[in-house]
Amino acid sequence: MSTTLTPPAKSGQAFSGSASGTNHANGAGSPRQSALAAAINYAISSPPVDFEDVPPQEYYAANVFTKSVMKDRLPKSVYKSLMMTIESGEKLDPSSADIVASAMKDWAVEKGATHYAHIFYPLTGSTAEKHDSFLSPTSDGSTLSEFSGKQLVQGEPDGSSFPTGGIRVTSQARGYTIWDVTSPAYILENPNGTTLCIPTAFVSWSGEALDKKTPVLRSMQALNLQAQRVLKLFGHADGAFVASTAGPEQEYFLIDRHFYFARTDLVTAGRTLFGCKPPKGQEFDDHYFGHIPERVLAFMLDAERQLFKLGIPVKTRHNEVAPGQFEVAPVFESANLAADHQQQMMSTLTKTAEKYGMACLMHEKPFAGVNGSGKHVNWSLGSSSQGNMLDPGETPHENAQFLVFCAAVIRAVYRHQGLLRAVVASAGNDHRLGANEAPPAIISIFLGDQLTDVFNQIKNGGASSSIKSGTLTVGVDVLPPLPKDSGDRNRTSPFAFTGNRFEFRAVGSEQSIAGPLVAMNTIIAESVDYCATKLEEATQGDPDALNEAIQSLLTEIITECSSVLFDGDGYSQEWHEEAARRGLKNLPTAADAFPELVKPVVEDLFEKYGVLSKRELHSRFETYQEQYCLKVDVEANLVISMAKRQIFPAAIRYQSELASTCANLKLVGYEFDTDTLDSLTSLVKALQDSVAALEYAVADEQASTMADEVRHRCDVVLPSMLAVRQCVDALEGVVADDLWPLPTYQEMLFIK
Repeated sequence: MSTTLTPPAKSGQAFSGSASGTNHANGAGSPRQSALAAAINYAISSPPVDFEDVPPQEYYAANVFTKSVMKDRLPKSVYKSLMMTIESGEKLDPSSADIVASAMKDWAVEKGATHYAHIFYPLTGSTAEKHDSFLSPTSDGSTLSEFSGKQLVQGEPDGSSFPTGGIRVTSQARGYTIWDVTSPAYILENPNGTTLCIPTAFVSWSGEALDKKTPVLRSMQALNLQAQRVLKLFGHADGAFVASTAGPEQEYFLIDRHFYFARTDLVTAGRTLFGCKPPKGQEFDDHYFGHIPERVLAFMLDAERQLFKLGIPVKTRHNEVAPGQFEVAPVFESANLAADHQQQMMSTLTKTAEKYGMACLMHEKPFAGVNGSGKHVNWSLGSSSQGNMLDPGETPHENAQFLVFCAAVIRAVYRHQGLLRAVVASAGNDHRLGANEAPPAIISIFLGDQLTDVFNQIKNGGASSSIKSGTLTVGVDVLPPLPKDSGDRNRTSPFAFTGNRFEFRAVGSEQSIAGPLVAMNTIIAESVDYCATKLEEATQGDPDALNEAIQSLLTEIITECSSVLFDGDGYSQEWHEEAARRGLKNLPTAADAFPELVKPVVEDLFEKYGVLSKRELHSRFETYQEQYCLKVDVEANLVISMAKRQIFPAAIRYQSELASTCANLKLVGYEFDTDTLDSLTSLVKALQDSVAALEYAVADEQASTMADEVRHRCDVVLPSMLAVRQCVDALEGVVADDLWPLPTYQEMLFIK
């Protein structure tokens, strides 16, 4: 691919002047003014991108050690053994590792690789990698290219330098990466060479999971085991692996990199800690699905090309609701692979944006007052022989197998609302959940008209019909009639059925989808286990008793769990009141949600199905609380620093100018209205007071437990930060534009 885009100016060229714009009475040369000039120049002068005209079919998965590559390069017996592991969940044959390693190395070297890297996903939620060279020195002074089965299967990064929640301490540092054969190796391209990347699990010396991947694999194994029992009752005993599948939609913002580097909060915290609402935001609804700016489209095309080469099946691209916000969505894949691909996608979007002079913001709420970003995880389950088991077909009332699995999901969500809320809890997602843009913090299920009707019939004695899809006509002869879905959709629902899958809409855009997948897989495994046990006990091997047993089971589940079903406006205050009457949990903040992770019912759940031991579960509880506190602390310290070093100097400069003008006019006998000066003086004093209050809140260290620390930051530090912000945003509306030090929302969101 060739491109003629001019790279953005280097920091030394783009950002002259001091942090607060000193020595420039008119603001010229300040970080903001320099960034604004550079961004406008870039937007105006950037020539179009010239892409090579190469069909995607020629490069799709070109950088992936796919099944077809393995088939061509491996002995037949080894290939068959690997396929049994990948497709059926059979145990991996360790004796094949050397043969696979040799073939993988040869393939990678042909693509220019000199190093290999074990890629793993620690509890930070980000991607980690350890690179090693294929080259080994020989006794004659030359080198030999080597890659053994042992090197493929196992690596050893430091097990104590990542968040572990107490599982590993500095004096117990050993940790292992373990090759995950179910997620294919791939090539990471760089202008100076390539690297063979091998997805791995990451565990401690004692075998405990230190990562996001290991519990995903365990939960998929547990779900398959229980699903096989239900399928057997329906006469499907082929043993084809039942895998959970996921298709996560990724929302993100793009801003010019000059603005990004001119704002310490964006660089360090990923979100703006100050910024008043622009004159125009998203109120005209003119950005959603609107024309994609040329520069952004060029970025999207390039990013998609990179993702296609990695075998990531991206399908959709479009403008999102907020100005400067966009979305990319892939099609369904096995949950483990989808989680790996989601991490690669975030990395690819971030790196590709840099090439086009932009910064890609993944934070859930980078800009106050406009929509935040989510990562809607579309979840289902299926096998090679049964297909998608959450596909209701045209007559779901007759599809007993579907109804059992669907009822199992309803029961799982009802019984484990708190856990589902906890696995999407974070400092970033707290700014988004519950607002009029995202699902509320109350977990509920939307089924749609057709399924709601079917389950109501079951509750009342038996389902005998399904609402038909019908045809939609719009009264224009030249427009063809359209097949009409049997029910509407509900974007206010955190857990909605959307045709052949459930969409978990509460996941944050910056989060790994692994935690939500582990929770969904495990709670549904438990619920499928319950259904299988009930049906087995009721039928006692008699297939003729199955229909009656299913009717009894479905009636029981829908009667017990119907309070979690809601098809109205989840944003409304009325729903909050109704949810309280129904006894549903409302956990508005991460501080409220985190304790749900370590309740006895959750501990027993994860231990029973071998997904997380009690110690592993508590390690995540401790890690997530610690990360919350660290994130809030960083933001609080940034607020203090920026307020003191950037906002306050700009405000008193303007105050000085106004006072001087007022005094000079008085000398010549001209009356001057001092209301503006008085208002500014009051705001400056309020800023000083609010910063002092925040400093006191940050310094207060009376908490005795980590849970108390989380509570303190939620209830004291964050409100104190908001008080500072209110002063700063008010000042932004008063201080002269040429003195204001930070790029504004108007500039960042609309200059592309």
